[in-house]
Amino acid sequence: MNFKNVTVAGSGVLGYQIAFQTAFHGFKVSVYDINDEVLAKAKAKFFELSECYKRDINATQEQLDNTFNNLSYYSNLAEAVQDAELVIEAVPEDVGIKTDFYEKLSQVAPAKTVFATNTSTLLPSQFRDLTGRPEKFLALHFANLIWVNNMAEIMGHDTTDKQVFEDLVQFAKAIGMVALPVYKEQPGLILNSMLLPYCVSALELWINEVSDPHTIDKTWMKSFGSPKGPFAILDIISITTDYNVAKVNAEASPMMARIMERLENEFISQNKLGLPTGQGFYSYPNPAYESATFLKWLSIEIST
Repeated sequence: MNFKNVTVAGSGVLGYQIAFQTAFHGFKVSVYDINDEVLAKAKAKFFELSECYKRDINATQEQLDNTFNNLSYYSNLAEAVQDAELVIEAVPEDVGIKTDFYEKLSQVAPAKTVFATNTSTLLPSQFRDLTGRPEKFLALHFANLIWVNNMAEIMGHDTTDKQVFEDLVQFAKAIGMVALPVYKEQPGLILNSMLLPYCVSALELWINEVSDPHTIDKTWMKSFGSPKGPFAILDIISITTDYNVAKVNAEASPMMARIMERLENEFISQNKLGLPTGQGFYSYPNPAYESATFLKWLSIEIST
């Protein structure tokens, strides 16, 4: 593995976490996004994230100072990737946006650079011909809250170089991840192949007015002893990502089209994007599902 300089393209829900985690583990990280205003928001999020690292993994101030020293910021793509051995793409889960990005990236990235997509539901083979280096292109998918949910799925396509695949496995380990190799292309990789049907089933119950989100979560949590239900997970993933996944599948699935429409009307349009904005199916930083009373029944006294 010869990765020293890493570019993370996209500083949204997962992009800024990937960048910070990579810098925390000693890599030089160039953060790329479409303009300086978006990058300024990313910088602010990094300071918030540093407090999470202190609280959750006992990060020292020295470690965090080194992390910030490893981060640099670019709104010019060519400048962002000029020294990169690895580019991790974390742009929105939208085929059009990713297509446009790879068409531009392939024109400016050095020949040595490996491209990795953080897609949660799409396939590397959908974009490999746009990269100009299909043998150096694969998926590297992370879970949200990356510093505590520290897993990374590595998935190539049928012409990905085996050494590049192994290099990404080693890179994942080097940034503190449990590396999870995926041996053939699968929409959703391992995690979302299991998680997506679970969350969609919960959304269908909500869309069809069978029950409300909190009751659905209580049902799951009480039945299986889980600390979170599907709607809590949807908040953590972010409503933006939930919406984009529904949008990708809306044409083929009437139910996904209904989910997309309701998420847009009741959440996206009101900037209720889940954990990132503090409001979604729950309110943060103290969501109801963390309350000691969330799973307790009200005591009702019946008089005769």
